[in-house]
This record gives sequence, C-alpha cells and structure tokens, in this order.
Amino acid sequence: MSSRVLFICGSINQTTQLHQIAAQLPEVEAFYTPYYGGPILDFARKARLCEFSIGGTKLTRRCMDYLERHELNIDLHGRRGDYELAVTCSDVVVPDNIREFPILLVQEGIPDPDNMFSYLVRKFPSLPHWIAGTATTGLSHAYDRFCVASEGYKRYFAGRGVDENKLVVTGIPNFDNCAAHLKNDFPHRGYALVCTSDARETLKLDKRSAFIQWAIEKSGGRPMIFKLHPNENVKRATAEINRWVPGALVFSNGDTNAMIANSEVLITQYSSVVFVGLALGKECHSYHRMEDLVELVPEQNGQAAKKIAQVCRELLGKSALQQQRGVAA
Repeated sequence: MSSRVLFICGSINQTTQLHQIAAQLPEVEAFYTPYYGGPILDFARKARLCEFSIGGTKLTRRCMDYLERHELNIDLHGRRGDYELAVTCSDVVVPDNIREFPILLVQEGIPDPDNMFSYLVRKFPSLPHWIAGTATTGLSHAYDRFCVASEGYKRYFAGRGVDENKLVVTGIPNFDNCAAHLKNDFPHRGYALVCTSDARETLKLDKRSAFIQWAIEKSGGRPMIFKLHPNENVKRATAEINRWVPGALVFSNGDTNAMIANSEVLITQYSSVVFVGLALGKECHSYHRMEDLVELVPEQNGQAAKKIAQVCRELLGKSALQQQRGVAA
C-alpha cells in the first residue's frame, strides 16, 4: 500500500514547486490543498480579511485553478486524513491536523525583511507568526526538516534561531536551473527589466513613484520593460508606469524568467526573481543588500525537486518505523 502525502500549496510559485517535488515521488499517493490554517484563518478568509496573503480567497482560487487544470488529487484542508507526511510551503501557520505526523517545510524564495512584528514574535513566540509575514519563516519549529536553497540560506536561517540539525540544503525547484531560461521566445532584448512587488497589496509601505525614479536611474538609459507581480492591482500599477515612464512596455503576465534572461539589467523591489538574474550574471539591483543576496543564491544543481523528494522518503521511513514501534508496543 502506497504512502499518502499531503502537499500544502500557496502562491503559484509555491504550488508549482510542490507539484515538481510530488512528481519525483511516483510511489506515493499525493493529495494537494491550498494554504489553510484553522477556524480563525477560515473566518478571516470568509470575511475577506486576509486577501493580502496566500490564505486569501484570491490566491486560494488561483491555486485551485492550477490544481484542477493539472487534474491533481485535491483534499481541501487535508480533511481526508490518514497522511504519513505533510509537505508545506510555509510554517507561518501550521494547521493542527498535520502536527501528528512528520512535516517537511520547503523554502519558497526570499523571506520578508525583518519588521517590528518579527522582533515581537522572537521575543514572544506565543504570538501568531502571521502578523510578521514571511519574516518568521522557520520559527514555528513544528517541522521535522526544512529544505533550503543554499548553504548561504542555511547560515541565514540558523542565525535566526532555526535548529541547524533540521536544515537540509537541497536547492529549490523554481530557481535551481536558471540557465535553462536562456533559450526562450521572448521577442525583446537589450532592455532594463523592472520587476515590481505586491507590497501595497500585502499591507506594506511602498512609495511607487520613488521606486520608479530609482529604476529609471539604474536602467542606465536603456529601454525599460515592467513586469508586474501577479498579485498587483494591474490597472493602478500600469497607470503609474505610463505616467512616469511613457512608452515603457508593461506586462502583467508572461514568463518572467525569459524576460530576465533577455535583459541587460534587472531591477527589483523584494522579489525572489533577483536570484535568476544573479545566477545568469546580470547586473542586478534590489531593495535587499546585494552583498547578502550574492551569498544566498540558490544552488544551480537542476536536482532540487529530486533532492527534496529524497528527504520526503527519509521522513516517510521514519514515520513507518514509528508506526511499527507503536504496534509492537
């Protein structure tokens, strides 16, 4: 009888990463669910109080669309039960119904910068971690293993209080083979690509006019192309760009990685796509310190999903052994 594994998805980036990991586990019975928590998060979702997060109705629907389009087994909120392992994209909220079996946490990309709330959570761990966004990633300590992008990120998370013995450097699927994006059919070349973030949509401060002026300066006079974050207010963001950079191309969808591969300069706010630019040797600019990002670039092994799948197998073996001991007792 095959093992049953629950994959707790989130944004499209998180969902596609977990899908790739599951594809490397043909021997298991994989089920998927959008991100969820418990009664409080359910209430917040229904009241549309968490639309800024992966727990909101907008991103939940986007995740469901992906799962349905790929005809994957869906078990909403893991209600079916009898799982031997949960693989989750975030531990900011850890559902009660997965705490009884092994949990594998997979890094998505760049966590949010520290903020007032993340300092509070570190001082008072009983506070809900979601108030600080992804700045508290890894601090639930509720998982058995945490697969991270690079040795630099292992040091990063260990330095923030994560148990080093739980950290496994595997790379992360959507960022482990950036050279593959050099072959693409995006028609433009030789431009400065500006990748915006959904800071305003996630209730963070973002002075868009200042960012665009900074991007103009960093573009070095090159033609500018803007790629909007999937969660952004497209109408508002496009109007702002047209006002300050008339004639710039604006894309609200499309292959961001291909756009990066064909660019000469990559300008971002907080987006993890800066790692693609760094891996491809592009001139990059970010609100994060570039010196730090260079140390954190994900491993370019092309094997991240396979490596994470192997960690899954190790945890499944551990789960089976515990069950055998329980029966013997």
